[in-house]
Amino acid sequence: IEINATGTQLRFKPGVLLGGDIEHDCPIGGSGRSVGWFFEGIFPLAAFGKEPLQLTLNGVTDGTSDIDPSVDYLSSSFIPLLIKFGIGVDDDHPPPVLKVTKRGAAPMGGGSVDFYCPIVKELNPIDFVDFGKVKRVRGTAVSCRIPPSSAARVAHSVKGVMHRLLPDVWIHTDVHSSSGKKRKSGDVGGCGPSPGLSVNLTATTTEGVCLSVECSMNHNINSDSGDMMQHDQTVERKNIELPEDLGKRSATLLLQEIYSGGCIDTSAQSFAMLMMCLTPEDVSRIRLGQFSQYTIMSLRLYKEAFGVEFKLRADDNGGEGSDDESDDGFGSKRGGGQTIICSCLGIGYRNMARAST
Repeated sequence: IEINATGTQLRFKPGVLLGGDIEHDCPIGGSGRSVGWFFEGIFPLAAFGKEPLQLTLNGVTDGTSDIDPSVDYLSSSFIPLLIKFGIGVDDDHPPPVLKVTKRGAAPMGGGSVDFYCPIVKELNPIDFVDFGKVKRVRGTAVSCRIPPSSAARVAHSVKGVMHRLLPDVWIHTDVHSSSGKKRKSGDVGGCGPSPGLSVNLTATTTEGVCLSVECSMNHNINSDSGDMMQHDQTVERKNIELPEDLGKRSATLLLQEIYSGGCIDTSAQSFAMLMMCLTPEDVSRIRLGQFSQYTIMSLRLYKEAFGVEFKLRADDNGGEGSDDESDDGFGSKRGGGQTIICSCLGIGYRNMARAST
């Protein structure tokens, strides 16, 4: 598969997915995208290769949450979904793993990410409709080449909001300073040359639901061009979001995801539905909150590509085991909108490249 730099042309040559060890340098700069943009397309294909996939992508890992998912978000949201669909659950291979070996903030990147995914013969159907109650919140505040106190300020702001609702909140601060010993490769420190600050939060419920959100500081505030002069950058720094505001914004987004009542967060809806289309010829069900426009367009594409139509049923109840007051997991009534039970019959896709045993 070849995609041009502007993302308007695609060249596809059918064949067998081989897997194995692969390393790729993702484009950076104005026309580049983060490694998360590449992983979104790789995840549905990774388990259907001839051999397990060991992939290394180099480029932007953080700072583009407005258009591309970060590695931390994919690790906390997409990877658990892969496991729920039966990838890496047997004893033959370890489960899929996504690990950051070096941070690289937008726009100059310089980061590196390792991804391992075992192969499967076919996926497992999924029945994921019970929400449960929120029991803990975990997160990571990442800072690159900015004062180390910024990440701590983000974490403190997040906990200031979440501690009003539950006590089990823990935010890890992943700080990468610009000062560091020079390595043999010539790199300085554990991150790329660009400064950045971002935060990823995940709420886990008693039924195994993981809802994740992420926020990052925009590295081009009020900038129409990537070639800003130095004095312009000094002026624009005054408009950059404070770490405290970034923490409050991320906590608010997480509360909105919980309030919606879905078992899968908004950004992972289309991915979960795609995997449901590839399951065996059996019924799969998931509970979702409000659909995003991206999800609606994806449903149309899945019908055209796979011939799969989803049955959508509005449900006022918060889950099959919740009480009559529709508890939102924090001890109060969920006054949020309706949830949607999505069900479909898979096409029975099988990995024909895998050797028969």
